[in-house]
Amino acid sequence: MTEQSSRQKVFLSGNEAVARGAYEAGVAVGTAYPGTPSSEISPALAMYPGVNVEWSVNEKVALEVACGACFCGARTLVAMKHVGVNVASDPLLTLSLIGVRGGLVLISADDPGMHSSQNEQDNRIYARFAKIPMLEPSDSQESKDFTKLAFTLSEQFDTPVMVRMTTRVCHAKTIVEIEEPEKIEREYSFEKDTQKFVMIPAYARKRHVIVEARLKKLENFSEDTTLNRIEQGADNSLGIICSGIVYQYVKEMFPSASVLKLGFSYPLCKNKIRSFCQSHKEVYVIEELEPLLYNDIKAMGLNVKGKTDKLVTGELTPNRVREIITGESSDIVPSAPGRPPVMCAGCIHRGAFVTLKKLKMIVTGDIGCYTLGTLPPLSALDTCVCMGASIGAMLGMTKVLSKEQRNKVVAVIGDSTFFHSGITGLIDVVYNKGAGTVMILDNRTTAMTGQQDHPGTGMTIMSEPTESILPEKIAEAVGVKMIKVIDPYDIPAIEDALRESMNTDEVSLIVLRRVCVLKDKTVKRLVAQVEPSLCVQCKQCLTIGCPAISSDMPPKIDMHLCNGCGLCVHVCKVGAITCKER
Repeated sequence: MTEQSSRQKVFLSGNEAVARGAYEAGVAVGTAYPGTPSSEISPALAMYPGVNVEWSVNEKVALEVACGACFCGARTLVAMKHVGVNVASDPLLTLSLIGVRGGLVLISADDPGMHSSQNEQDNRIYARFAKIPMLEPSDSQESKDFTKLAFTLSEQFDTPVMVRMTTRVCHAKTIVEIEEPEKIEREYSFEKDTQKFVMIPAYARKRHVIVEARLKKLENFSEDTTLNRIEQGADNSLGIICSGIVYQYVKEMFPSASVLKLGFSYPLCKNKIRSFCQSHKEVYVIEELEPLLYNDIKAMGLNVKGKTDKLVTGELTPNRVREIITGESSDIVPSAPGRPPVMCAGCIHRGAFVTLKKLKMIVTGDIGCYTLGTLPPLSALDTCVCMGASIGAMLGMTKVLSKEQRNKVVAVIGDSTFFHSGITGLIDVVYNKGAGTVMILDNRTTAMTGQQDHPGTGMTIMSEPTESILPEKIAEAVGVKMIKVIDPYDIPAIEDALRESMNTDEVSLIVLRRVCVLKDKTVKRLVAQVEPSLCVQCKQCLTIGCPAISSDMPPKIDMHLCNGCGLCVHVCKVGAITCKER
């Protein structure tokens, strides 16, 4: 193969570039749980030959699987969104003590601005917490290169390495120069070393000393690496310290400024930072979310400036970067009207929320498409904390509410989320003799993050058939007695099941199962139609929040969006809406 063909240029998103970098580094195992903005990494990695990729049931398990592979000498990539690192933090903090055999790289895809998340935590804190190195790419080329380098650093310093992506880097596409993968000839085997791999207190204390020594070596590396570089600008009076996507904004808005780009952002290159600050009259530290770099650099006794408190939250933009330095607010107001998130036309979850609202249930919600049931006009969810929290919150409520209210508490959770972290909550309810109703909205996929498979779908990410695990079988095994499986389009059956569950003092399970309308490839035979002469303009059909129904009076139904689910027919009390053959 010629040098030209081995170094071709392609157009990749940051997520695709991470997968490419892992492949070029000779990764053997890839694990992940899907979560925007990280979801595309594993599917991209699964397309490369010789890599064993899996959707894990949750992020903790993903990291634990990766640990086992790396302990045998295999290079392993673990990918998750920022809140997933919370789930994986238990093994992560101990893995920092253990170290690695094969390189282990953890991708944390942060979401400043909360485009698709319940918080916008800054996971740079985890690198400091775990005392592991962090790399921050600013475009797709760096996403590939930094991932590749991270495996080398992991093995060189005997440590897991964290690569912090953000939404803009994950999803933006730029040109990437790709290479052939490394030829790694390895015989994977496990060699016993209890003082390294078994973290009982006596051994962990010794490993903690090693971690502190490792941190010193990493600080020296941080000073020397070209990942941290000074770009001298024409304007020597202004210096800017930044990392990640902010680097692109700085270069766009202040092309003449000098820039200290921190690609290796932890541990800090303190000597390089000090030299940069001393050679510029005015230095700004610009970073998204928490003022971590700013506080660390101020603690060094250096006179730097940072962003105002009002810019601590939310995603930075080029104009917000300009505002930090010039003080002039210049955010451009979007001309397009806002578009609130909404369930798809014919979504199988909609009928459940219409019924829950009708019965005035207390609904503890969870993370997934069904979180959209919070918004008007459905307005059916009352709580939402984190993955799997709906069932635990339900139990807590039933412990303190009156009997009348206790029997009206329903935990709503999706099938993928149930496998992620709902099973343990259900066991806790049964073990502690709890009451309430658990409703699993089973659409046979992980819909919100892009139709990924999970343990209930019967298919792996590698397109291999596997066992399809049914939530009701798990519930039966742990001791739930009242279990009903219902078609979510059968509204009367849902209402009957809820009324029955309200009359029992034990936990009950209702599974609403039908394939997601976006995944269902069967022909849509039916379409709903409004007979204007029968419509009394009561607007009851608008209360279900279906995007196929217009707000005109009398309403019109878009036949291209409608899939004939029949919910609007059910809520129309005058028979003005009917479903007919297409």
